[in-house]
Amino acid sequence: MSLHNLTPAEGSIKKGKRIARGEGSGKGGTATRGHNGQKSRSGYSKKIGFEGGQMPLQRRVPKFGFTNINRLEYQGINIDKLQSLVDSGKITDTVTLDTLIANRLARKNDLIKILGNGELKAKLNITVHKFTATAKAAIEAAGGEAVTL
Repeated sequence: MSLHNLTPAEGSIKKGKRIARGEGSGKGGTATRGHNGQKSRSGYSKKIGFEGGQMPLQRRVPKFGFTNINRLEYQGINIDKLQSLVDSGKITDTVTLDTLIANRLARKNDLIKILGNGELKAKLNITVHKFTATAKAAIEAAGGEAVTL
């Protein structure tokens, strides 16, 4: 142990210089903020999307139409997906909301609509919120029943 290999304890010395503490500190004067301009002033903060006075993208882009706040979003399920579940033995003759949730085709609060893409061979009694005309026809052609909630 000698004077030349003594070091201070870990974390006891702060890194970097303290700014704006006089000329002698090496970071006095403008306190690393440069000369004049917005960023040198106290209280400066730029808004999200600010582009230096140029018209922001959010305001340049044209906006058309409107969004209907009462729109109902339906989770679509094709009948070929139901047929594949019948083939794999996951559903037998009755399809309800609980069956579809259990097979991860929909979530608990989803509105469900059966779509007519594909071919249905199994006789199924399906109870959901909506059916397309082609899906309803395909289900009834296979001998099943389409019940609307």
